[in-house]
Amino acid sequence: MPLDPPLAAMLEFISAAGYPPMHEGTPDMARLGYRSMTVDLVRPEDVVPVGSFEECVAADRPSRLYRPDGASAATPVLVYFHGGGFVIGDLDTHDQVCRRICRDAAVTVLSVDYRLAPEHPFPAAVEDALASVRWAAEHLAGGSVAVGGDSAGANLAAICAQELADLVCAQLLIYPAVDAFGEYASRSENAEGYFLEQATMEWFFGHYVGAVDDLRVDDTRHSPLHGRLDGVAPALVVTAEYDPLRDEGEAYAARLAEAGVGVDHVRYDALIHGFVDMGGISPAAEGAVADLVARTARLLHG
Repeated sequence: MPLDPPLAAMLEFISAAGYPPMHEGTPDMARLGYRSMTVDLVRPEDVVPVGSFEECVAADRPSRLYRPDGASAATPVLVYFHGGGFVIGDLDTHDQVCRRICRDAAVTVLSVDYRLAPEHPFPAAVEDALASVRWAAEHLAGGSVAVGGDSAGANLAAICAQELADLVCAQLLIYPAVDAFGEYASRSENAEGYFLEQATMEWFFGHYVGAVDDLRVDDTRHSPLHGRLDGVAPALVVTAEYDPLRDEGEAYAARLAEAGVGVDHVRYDALIHGFVDMGGISPAAEGAVADLVARTARLLHG
């Protein structure tokens, strides 16, 4: 399908603004820029209401706990990891996404502020993610929990589902990054001009693993596609047509199915990486978010 017209207009506006691409700046500049496109655009009246909300600490990491109306001990718990290439993103940039999932899927969401690179390179984010899932299983769920995230956050969620298969009951993977060194057609087809660019992906990953001397291309702590998938929790895998990560996400869905894992894979045509934050400008993105949240509800309550 052709690129969604409102998203095409947004991309044209960004290009015409003349700002240097993210990969030509510093991590601090990229973090400020990302917040300007997310946090700074949310008006008070736009904040998605939830039953309750609190700041907390999970496994020594700042976190946020969102509970839906009528939450009880039986309400499913989703540990959510934000996207941002392991370099940018925080609790604020993904506040609206977590609120939407909490309210519309009727689940308790724990959003975790894992450590970021380059200040805390690989595998710090993985260690924080694993610790937070263990914490949630002990303190919130009394047993199993679901995991989820977008992009780099979906990478962490997939790793947790593999490493903690005894604790994780379901996984929500939104345009996941799962094979750092893989070669995929979508990476060349969508390398430039579609929000997330190949050069930016390489910049992110360089900051994330640049300090590692003995990095293996098949290390499942950065590329879970190479992990053992039989016995992991059922998954919802979300991809977008104009996303460089599209093909590896779909390869992961296929591998899950081959391993006998229940998997619901949906590709949203005409959309780009990051569309979960773009419902305000794109009806197609808004419709996709509504659909993926409904699918999440079926996954976690089914």
